[in-house]
Amino acid sequence: MPWIEWRGNSCRVRWETGKVDPKTGKKLYESKSSTEWGEEDAYNYGLDRESDIRNHRHVAKADGRLTFEAWANLWIQSIELDPSSIHSYRKYLRAQLIPEWGPVPLNEITTLRYQAWMKRMNANYSKNYVRSLRILFGMLMDDAVTHRPPLIPMTPVPQHKKRRGRYVRPEREEKTEVPTADLHLLAENARQVWGFPGYVFMLTKAYTGMRLGEMFGLRREFVGPNWPECEKDPKARERALARYCGKDPMPVIRVEWQHKYVMDPDRPEDKGVPTLAPPKYGSARTLVIPPFLAALHQQLLDSHESEWLFPAMSGGPLLTTDFNTYYWKPVRDGVDERTGRYARPALPAVESFTKKRIHLLRHAHGPHLEEDGVADLAIEERLGHVIQGVRGVYRHVTPEMERKIVTVLQNRWEREQS
Repeated sequence: MPWIEWRGNSCRVRWETGKVDPKTGKKLYESKSSTEWGEEDAYNYGLDRESDIRNHRHVAKADGRLTFEAWANLWIQSIELDPSSIHSYRKYLRAQLIPEWGPVPLNEITTLRYQAWMKRMNANYSKNYVRSLRILFGMLMDDAVTHRPPLIPMTPVPQHKKRRGRYVRPEREEKTEVPTADLHLLAENARQVWGFPGYVFMLTKAYTGMRLGEMFGLRREFVGPNWPECEKDPKARERALARYCGKDPMPVIRVEWQHKYVMDPDRPEDKGVPTLAPPKYGSARTLVIPPFLAALHQQLLDSHESEWLFPAMSGGPLLTTDFNTYYWKPVRDGVDERTGRYARPALPAVESFTKKRIHLLRHAHGPHLEEDGVADLAIEERLGHVIQGVRGVYRHVTPEMERKIVTVLQNRWEREQS
C-alpha cells in the first residue's frame, strides 16, 4: 500500500515498484510530490501506480533511463530477419541513428525532438532513405513500448498518416510507354554486347517480368523440358505435369531461387556471400512462356554446359559481375563502334530506357499483358505479388488464363517479326 508524508507545503506519496536492488536486496520505491495534492489525492495516485505495476503498465524511471544505443544493440540481437535486412539496419544505425540518439535515454526522446530530426533528414537526404530511417526508428520505439516490462509508456513517433502542415504530393518515378520494338532493340544490342545469352536474357526479362535476382538465379534444371521432371516434391511434380504437360501442354520455366549476396550481420563491412535464396516475399512460381522463348531457351542450353541458363561472359554467374556497368549500360544507352580484338559495331540508344534501371522492364510487362486482355489476377500472380483480401482467398489463376498469356505473348512477338 502507498504511504504519504508532508514535506513543507508538498504532499509526497511513495509506493513499491515490485523490484529489488540486485546489489543490496532491498526493495525499490518511487515517489512523487505535489503542492496541489491533499492526502486523499496523493494516496489515490499511489494506488494507481501500484495498479499499473500489477498489470505491467508501469514504466519504472530506471527502465526508461536505458540509452537508445543500448536498446538498439539489444533489439538488433533479438530479431529474426534475413541477414541482408539486419545488415541494412546496422548501416542505418551506424550512419544516422546512433550519432543522433545514442546517449539519449529512451524516456527523454520527445515527439518534437523527433520531428526536428526528421526535418533535418528530409532536407539533406532522399525520400526513400529518410523513409527507411523513419521505419527503423519507429520499430525501435514501438518495441520499447511493448517490451515487458515496458521501457517507455508510449512511442514518441506520431502516426505518419496524421499529417500536419502543407500537403506535398508524393513524387513517383515517371514511367514512359514502352513499345515492344524497344524491347527487341534491347535484345539486339545485348546480342552485340555479350552474345546469344544476352539476346535471350533481354527477351526473357521482357516477356516474363522476372526480377533481376531471379534472372541471375535461373538454373538449367528449371528451364524447358527439365522442369517439372526435376521437381523434388512428388505431389507438386504430379500437379505440374498434369497442368503443363498434359493433352494441351504449355512451355514453362520455374522461378525457384534468386541469386543474391547474403550479408553476415556481424561483419557489415563485407560484401557478403553469393547465395541461392528464395525469391522476394517467398514468391516461388511457375511461369508459362510463349513457344518462341521456349525454343530460344533450348537453343541456349544446348550451346553451353553452365549450371546457369544465363552465364556471364566469363562463364561464371552474372551476380559476381558489375552487371550495370558492363552489361546493362551499353545495351540501353548505346555505344560507339569499337575495333580491334573486342570489335563491335556502333549500337543505338534505346530511348525509352536511356539512363534508366533495368527493373523498368518488369514494370512494362504488366501493362503489355493488360493491353491484350489478360486478367489482372493472372498478371499479379505472374509478377510474384501477394493478392490481398477476399480476392486473394477466393480466386485463383486457371489454365485458361495461362493459355491466354502464352497466346498474347506469342502474338506480340510475331507482330514484331513481320
